[in-house]
Amino acid sequence: MLHLNDIETREFFPGLFGKMLHGEKTTLGFWDIKKGAVIPEHQHENEQITYVSEGELQMTIGGTTTVFKAGNTQVIPANVPHSAIALTDCKVIDSWAPVRDAYK
Repeated sequence: MLHLNDIETREFFPGLFGKMLHGEKTTLGFWDIKKGAVIPEHQHENEQITYVSEGELQMTIGGTTTVFKAGNTQVIPANVPHSAIALTDCKVIDSWAPVRDAYK
């Protein structure tokens, strides 16, 4: 058993801090995102599920821009371009399948 506090926090982009937990077939990420942080447009082979637990995160997914607030969730299919800007400090949980090797 692990405690979230036992997982190393890494800064992936300026203002984007994450803790990653990798299983055999999936990755689970816990993000603390500072207001104004930008996640540049990218895409990957992994299906992604995003859940915003705190704050407001503006996401552009497949060319459509939406503001996600606490409680909002979204499935992002594999290979769909997406990006985000934190409008406030945010806490976000992401899951990816298969494992997100880029975050190991």
